Amino acid sequence: MAILLQAKDRLLSRLKSLTKIQRFNHTLEPQMCREMCSDSFNQEVDVSNWKTVDSRNLGITRAMIPQPSWVVLKILKSQGFQAYLVGGCVRDLLLRRVPKDFDVITTANLKQIRRQFHRSEIIGRRFPICRVHIKGSVIEVSSFETVAKHGEGKETVLLSQIPYGCDEIDLVRWRNSIHRDFTINSLFFDPFLNKIYDYANGISDLRCLKLRTLIPAYLSFTEDCARILRGLRIAARLGLSFCKDIDTAMHSLSSSIERLDKSRIMMELNYMLSYGAAESSICLLRRYNLLKILLPFHAAYLDQQAGKITAENPMMMRLFFNLDKLVSCDRPADYTLWVGLLSFHQALVSDPQDAFVVWVFASVLYHGKWKEGVKFARDRAKEPVKFVPEISGFSEIESDEQLAVKVTELALSVQDCVNDLTKASSGYVFVSKKIERNVQQIFDVLVNSIESYNSGKRSHIIDYDMLGKGNLVETRFVLGKIILKTISGGLVAGEEEMPEVLDKDSVENYLAKKNRKRGLQPSSAELKLKTAKKCKWTEKFCSINHELSMNKEDVVPKEEVEEIHKAVKNCQLPDEELKVRTTEKHKWIENSCHLDQELSINEELVQKEGSQQLGEETQKAAKTCQSPEEEIKVNPEKILEKKDRHSLSTEGTNKKRDKQKRADDKKKNGLLLSSLFKEK
Repeated sequence: MAILLQAKDRLLSRLKSLTKIQRFNHTLEPQMCREMCSDSFNQEVDVSNWKTVDSRNLGITRAMIPQPSWVVLKILKSQGFQAYLVGGCVRDLLLRRVPKDFDVITTANLKQIRRQFHRSEIIGRRFPICRVHIKGSVIEVSSFETVAKHGEGKETVLLSQIPYGCDEIDLVRWRNSIHRDFTINSLFFDPFLNKIYDYANGISDLRCLKLRTLIPAYLSFTEDCARILRGLRIAARLGLSFCKDIDTAMHSLSSSIERLDKSRIMMELNYMLSYGAAESSICLLRRYNLLKILLPFHAAYLDQQAGKITAENPMMMRLFFNLDKLVSCDRPADYTLWVGLLSFHQALVSDPQDAFVVWVFASVLYHGKWKEGVKFARDRAKEPVKFVPEISGFSEIESDEQLAVKVTELALSVQDCVNDLTKASSGYVFVSKKIERNVQQIFDVLVNSIESYNSGKRSHIIDYDMLGKGNLVETRFVLGKIILKTISGGLVAGEEEMPEVLDKDSVENYLAKKNRKRGLQPSSAELKLKTAKKCKWTEKFCSINHELSMNKEDVVPKEEVEEIHKAVKNCQLPDEELKVRTTEKHKWIENSCHLDQELSINEELVQKEGSQQLGEETQKAAKTCQSPEEEIKVNPEKILEKKDRHSLSTEGTNKKRDKQKRADDKKKNGLLLSSLFKEK
C-alpha cells in the first residue's frame, strides 16, 4: 500500500511540473519558444563555472559598506538569516567606483524582513521589495523567495540538471542569479565571510569590460524592454562594450520601450543624466535610435551638427559634459536640473540670443542677485562665444533696463520649451505636468521683478544634499554655473569636479562620508591651508624628535645603554624606571598635540565666523610653528632649561644631567639603575 501511495505522489508531482512548464512556455512568444526554449532548457548547467572568491584579494573590505547597509545586514544575520550585498554595488566596488546604492538580499521573506525593522514598507507588484528606512537612508531589501516564486516553472526544468550533493545555499543563490539582467549584476558579496559568489562569469566580464546577458539578449529584452535602457545606462557610466548579441537585439527592439510606463522611462533617464554619465548616455541613446523616440528635437539638432566639420563639440553636448563634472553616483542631481538644461538649449536653438544676454542670464542664476550678476557679466564677457546656431553675436548692452527685458524674454522662452516637453508633438511624452511646474519655477525669478531679485546662496560651494532634493536655490546656482562654464570655457568659483575612477582609498573615503551627516564641503583653498599647517607641524615634531635622539646619544654612554639592555633582559629594571628617559619626549609630543588641537579649533572658528583677522593669526602661527602666547601655556622654565642644555657644552650638559638625577632620586626615595653604572 505504501509503495502505491509513493508511486501516486511521484506521478502527481511529474504532472504538476509538466503543467508548470507549459504555463511558462505560453508566456513567451511562440516563435521565440520554438527557436530558443529547447536550447535554454535542455543544456546542462556547468557547475564548474561557479566561483567563490575572497573579496580581500579583489580589494573589497567591510570598511567600504555604508553604516546603514551594514546595520541591516547585521540585524538580519543576528536573526539567523543569510544576507548579502547584491547587484550593482558589488560590480561598482570591483571597478573602484562609488556605488549608487547598496541593495541587500536575504533568505528571510518580506514579512519577516518587515518585522525586523520599525520603519519599513513593502512596495512593488511584480517583484516586491522591502524598503527599510534607517539612519537617514533607504535600503532596498529583497528576498530570495520572491524570485523563486516568480520563476518556479523555469526552475523545475533546470533543477533536474543540478548534480547531487550540491550545497543548498549555493543552489538558492544560483536560482536568483539566473533571473538577473546581466552577468555583471549577478554577483553576491558576503561581508561576514569576505566572499564573492559568481555563478555566471560576471567577474571575468568585468575584467574584459563587456556587457553580456544571462540568457539570449533578444529573449531577455523581450521579457523586459526596460533592460535596454538599463544596459545603455550601465555601459555609459562604466565604459563597457556590447557583445554582438546585445547590439543586434537593441537595434531590433528599440521601439519596444514605448510600451513602458512614463514614470519608468523618467526614472531610467534620470539615472542616465543625473549621476555623472549624461554625455555618454545621450551618445548611446542616439546610436540606437532611442533619442529620436524620447527627444526628437534634440536628436534632429545632433544629426544636423554631425554633418558640420567643426573643432568644437555642439553646445548641447558641452552643457552635459560640464554637468558630468559636477555630479556623480555619490552626489547626484535632481531631474529638474537636466530638464532645465534641455529646455534652455531648445530655447536657444529655436530663437538664437546675443552672447551677452546669455552671460547675464546665467550669471544672475549663479549669483542669485541681479546687480551682482550683471556686474560679473560685464567684467567677464569679453571674448566672443562661438556656438552656432545658439548664439547670434555679441553686443554689450549698456542699459540695465533693456538688458532686463532681454533676459526676461529668454526666461519666458525657456518656460515655453518646458511646456513643449509635455506635449505629444515633442515625441514620447514622459515629462509630467508636476515636473513641468517644478522646472518652470526655476526661471520664475527671471520673469517676475528680475531687477529686485536678491535671494542667492551665501557661498559658491555646492550643497549636494539640497541639490539632490531639488532645492530651487541650489538648482539655479548649479544651472547657472554649468552655463557659465560652457560659454566661457573656463573655471567658475567653487568648482569641484568628480573623478571618473577612484582607487581603493578614495572609494573608502567617499563611503565613509556617507556614514556621517553630509554638509558643506570645504573649499580647495581651505584644504590647502589645513594641509600646509599639518605638514609644518609634522616637520617641527620630526625635528624635535631628531634633536632629542641626538641629545640622548651624546648624554648616555654606549656602555651604559648596553648594560641597561642587559638588565631589562634579566627583568631587573622596574617598568616605572624604563619610562624616565622618555619623559621629555612625551612632554614634547603632548605640547605638539595641544598646539595642533588649538589650531584646528581656530580653523573651525574661521569657517563659522568668517573672521579674516583670526584666519591671518592662524596662518601666521602655522608658518612660524608657534601659537599665540595666550593659547599655548608652556612652562617658561622648561623652555629656558631646554635652550640652555642645547647651548652648553657636553661637559656642562653632563653636570646638569647629574644634578637633575639627584633631585629625582630624592623624590622617588630610590636609586636609578643608571647610577649603578656611572663612572667614578
